[in-house]
Amino acid sequence: MTKLVTRSARAVFCGVALAGTVTIAAGKVSPRPSAAQPAQAREPYESFLDRARALHGQVPLIDGHNDYPFQIRQRVARDLAKLDITASQPDIATDIERLKKGGVGGMFWSAYAPISGEGALADPREAVRGALEQIDVIHRIWARYPEWFEQALTADDMLRIFKSGKMGGFIGLESGHHIDSSLSVLRMFYKLGVRYMTLTWNDRVPWADTWFSPPQHGGLTKFGEEVVKEMNWLGMLVDIAHVHEETMEDALRVSEAPVIISHGSARALGDVGRNVPDNIIRQLPKNGGVLMVFFMQQYTTTAGARHADAQAAERRRLVTLHPSDPAAVRAGLDVWRKDHPAPRTSVTDVADVIDHIRKVASIDNIGLGSDFDGGANIVGLEDVSKFPNLTAELLRRGYSDDDIKKILGLNILRAMRGAEEVARRLQKQRQASPALIEQLDK
Repeated sequence: MTKLVTRSARAVFCGVALAGTVTIAAGKVSPRPSAAQPAQAREPYESFLDRARALHGQVPLIDGHNDYPFQIRQRVARDLAKLDITASQPDIATDIERLKKGGVGGMFWSAYAPISGEGALADPREAVRGALEQIDVIHRIWARYPEWFEQALTADDMLRIFKSGKMGGFIGLESGHHIDSSLSVLRMFYKLGVRYMTLTWNDRVPWADTWFSPPQHGGLTKFGEEVVKEMNWLGMLVDIAHVHEETMEDALRVSEAPVIISHGSARALGDVGRNVPDNIIRQLPKNGGVLMVFFMQQYTTTAGARHADAQAAERRRLVTLHPSDPAAVRAGLDVWRKDHPAPRTSVTDVADVIDHIRKVASIDNIGLGSDFDGGANIVGLEDVSKFPNLTAELLRRGYSDDDIKKILGLNILRAMRGAEEVARRLQKQRQASPALIEQLDK
């Protein structure tokens, strides 16, 4: 078969891993296989990294969730010049040089403006405006760095852009609160380039339950089901990260297109409600969906999950004590984190999650959704340059080149094509839905 791409030297988004990547996860991954193995079975870890980099040049590594746009919002009031990623930005996880070193070929840039917690909008009713501001940030990033980035609207767009030597960009809208319970707003976001929407964040929406609060709706309301159907009609991927398990079940029942978990993990290994239980993972092969594994210490292992549970409980306590003072909540959490350090979690723990999903579902249902610049904090996967460490670890475990290519990007592109096909069929059958939440959720 002809090699998939020939990439220009000017804009190759794969390169050499940073020095020290092999020893970062000391105690978990050694540079070589165990000495107990026969000598002929040993392979230098550096050779796995070389193979990883080569694979990153053959298919696009598509990261399902990067929060650099939120860093622009929080740190520099949406002024791109004040956090210029053509220069080294060691205080965040993303800049162009590290994207190149990490072999990142495509990305879902997250559009998110919170209605609670750190950086929350002053008025939750301004959620639509907040999302528009963040979509504007993303478009301005692409316009500011056209030699590196280009917007993608379809799976074919992503491959075309990758072959050109640039990095393709999709928009992911993080949380249904941004549509203000309006299908009209949802449709307009699609026109602006949104290609997935996370049904909730940690805040419940009027039509769907989140994992973070006691359920009120039993999953999706009737209007919530209509939201999923309209996303199918548009060709927008339904993202069930952050949602309650009952919401996951309802979304899988209603959706005619593949669903995704844009950034999540397996509850069997990280026992916390934010993660995906096996009964959901088992449904992904039939649905065609993809669980895009994120790099969050808090959720990758059960030890990390217990720490996350305790932190969430402390946050709720602080919010009760300081209901109108987010700064006091942040300060209190900072003190708590200092007194309760998180357990160590490394790249091998993330590989364990991928092993588990392959066992429970299949190799066709796995992707990567780092959550860089939104919370990713795994040893060996500290920033966007470190993706080859995970690829190398999977190769070390015996994953084939074809397996790796599916995980890097081919699975999510297949899911996106599925959503596009469903949309073409549905648009021949009906017009846009006129439904209102006031009509369906009486």
